[in-house]
Amino acid sequence: MRELKAEKITQAVIELVKRANFSLRKDVLFALRKAYRCERNRRAKTILQGILDNAAYAKEKNLAICQDTGMPVVFAQIGQNLKISGNLKAAINSGIVAGYKKYSLRNSVCMDPLFRGKSGFSPSIIHMDIVSGNKIKLTLLPKGFGCENKSQLKMFKPTSGLDEIKEFILDAVKSAGADACPPYVIGVGIGGTADYASIMAKKALLTKLSAKHSKLEEDLLKQINKTGIGPMGLGGKTTALALNILTYPTHIAGLPVSVNISCHALRSAGIVL
Repeated sequence: MRELKAEKITQAVIELVKRANFSLRKDVLFALRKAYRCERNRRAKTILQGILDNAAYAKEKNLAICQDTGMPVVFAQIGQNLKISGNLKAAINSGIVAGYKKYSLRNSVCMDPLFRGKSGFSPSIIHMDIVSGNKIKLTLLPKGFGCENKSQLKMFKPTSGLDEIKEFILDAVKSAGADACPPYVIGVGIGGTADYASIMAKKALLTKLSAKHSKLEEDLLKQINKTGIGPMGLGGKTTALALNILTYPTHIAGLPVSVNISCHALRSAGIVL
């Protein structure tokens, strides 16, 4: 049984805060550059260049890629042979608070969802999975709410056809329009329960955009990019950079489908301890 001190987790989370908010993932940058090369609409091309310039400047100057530094979402994969000395949730939240303060990032978390009040940096949203091994993998996804507000969930009948599901996903993107700062990355969760489908949809955003995609994912992406919404909703052929789907077995009486949309500034960073 390997032992890991909670203090080390806190320090790792502080570093993740910096990496996630200041530097776009390599696969996201690659997709944006490809979109720029393929775009023929002059206005869309100018917007994509501005997005790339912003990302480069943020990384160079250690500045936030977006002013909305999000609701911190942490995925923790914990090895079953790892012993953590201390409170894991407290260690993660301490790292979030210290990192957001250290790098002067916005405190966007309302302590009371109904009556609001003073905002802070935590608590973050933490999803934990037990896996084999004696290590822990932490992934931070700062989720801005311009795009999070466009999330959708539908409980389909088990008899629903694939065309109905595809229409729901397409309509979710169309209803987001320009509001969530396209070009988007779209995560879809199919199966499980209502809550698990939504977790899968968010987790799908962590899949590398360069990963091999299924025919369903490719077909949906083509249809989305035919909508003409384009970068920042001003037209063009790049409404979405990628669409990733995760699935899980579900009950015989249901078929949950969740859609989680990310803006062009899909920010995440991970570390294994």
